[in-house]
Parts: sequence; C-alpha cells; structure tokens
Amino acid sequence: MAINHWPAAERPRERMLKHGAAALSDAEILAIFLRVGRRGKSAVDLARELLSEFGGNLSSLASASPEDFQRISGIGKAKTVQLMAVIELAKRTLVGQMNTQDVLSNPQAVADWLRLHIAPSAHEVFVALWLDAGNKLIKQEELSSGTLTQTSVHPREVVKKALKHNAAAVIFAHNHPSGRAEASAADVSLTHALKQALALVDVRLLDHFIVTTNEKPLSLAERGLV
Repeated sequence: MAINHWPAAERPRERMLKHGAAALSDAEILAIFLRVGRRGKSAVDLARELLSEFGGNLSSLASASPEDFQRISGIGKAKTVQLMAVIELAKRTLVGQMNTQDVLSNPQAVADWLRLHIAPSAHEVFVALWLDAGNKLIKQEELSSGTLTQTSVHPREVVKKALKHNAAAVIFAHNHPSGRAEASAADVSLTHALKQALALVDVRLLDHFIVTTNEKPLSLAERGLV
C-alpha cells in the first residue's frame, strides 16, 4: 500500500513533524528521501530492502556505488543521486562540526564520521584525524589500506605526517571488516608504538577507535589501552 494511503499518524513525514526525527526508524528516514516506492512496495518497504541489501543500517550505504544502488529494483538514476547527495551531506556536516569544535566536546560527531567514512570498507583502512592545539580538525588522512602492522603504518612516517600538518594531537581509527569491534594484540601494540613515537615531537595521541558497521565504535582510550 502506498504511504499516502496510510493513516496520517503512521506516515513518516507527519510523524517526523509531530514527534521529531528521532522517532523514526532508519527505514522511515530513508523513505522520506526516496519519496515513492515501486509497484507493490511502499517507499518504506523499498527503504527496508535497500538497508537489508547493504548491511542493515544507514552507515553501510556510504560504501555503495551508483551501480550498486541501481541494481535494486525501483532505484533509478534520480533516487541514486538523492542517496549519494544525502550521504555526502552527512559527511560534510560532521567534518564541519569537527573543524569548528573541540572534538573532545562532541565525540558522537567523531564516531558518526568514522562509521560513515571507513566502517563500510571491505578491507582494513587506517586513518588519522590531525588536530590543532584546540583539538579542532586540521585534516583527515588515510595512512594505510590493508592488514595493519608497524610496517604498513610505520611510526616514523606517521611522525613526519604529524609535523607536516603542524598537529598538536591526533585520533587514529581503523575498521574491522569482520564486524567485531574488538582490539587485537596487534592493535594495542601498534597504538603504543605510535604513541611513543609521537610523544618525541609533543603530539598527543588522544584515542584509537575501532569501527564496524554494526557495533558501537570501540575506544581504546576508554579501555585504558592508549
């Protein structure tokens, strides 16, 4: 049944206006952008199918290509452009927050950005968020792609990049494509090696996050491992 045939109190747009966006499910939020579904399926049904295809949550859509979207029946060029635009809008909004605010005062923005940016990747990606003395974002930078070791993420090279950006602090993050946000012994060892190297040039390592598409990001600092 088309959404415009639903009772008014159950329609996503009406519910958002009355109760706020937080009252809506991921599928209902997505359905507002899709606007219409396809024959036999409402926009909410189509949104649920889309989420199921790409991992079950909104952040997992970030890694999908235009071709991936258009393989779903009912997702043509227009809907693909809408989806890509809203994902990019979310990324830019979060980066804007980190550029203008102390990232420690808004850890949720950092976590959300990481989930959108690296969690959906099919291979391990290691990134640095270089920060100034006020803990505002200077630059986000990918340092390695593939299995993480002290060879692929060499402390000496990381120090060079910190000096290049005139960073006062850094937050590291990498994803676990396996879907488990747990720190391995290698993750902890690499974190300690990087912290020691950066301390020699007075750059503070604030945290190292491990992110996945389906679990809350793991903070090594919260675990006492930084």
